[in-house]
Amino acid sequence: MIRVVLPPHLRTLARVDGDVELDVNSTVTQPMLRGTMRDHVTQLRRPLVRFFACGEDLSHESPDAPLPEAIAKGSEPFVIIGAIAGG
Repeated sequence: MIRVVLPPHLRTLARVDGDVELDVNSTVTQPMLRGTMRDHVTQLRRPLVRFFACGEDLSHESPDAPLPEAIAKGSEPFVIIGAIAGG
């Protein structure tokens, strides 16, 4: 089981109240909320969304790259952070 920590605005879009726990029977890769975290057409990560796992920034990794073993086993969460910009 993997644990995904979403920022509050993505929790609303995903219609969940807290962390998301998922049973995955195959290789664990980055989750996709198309049109929210990734562009509809290119499937590229949106600039103000970052992905972290096991203390590492995985934002520039391929969405199909396997996540670390600790994430796949659920001992560490996969954290999604929505950056805030302004001036």
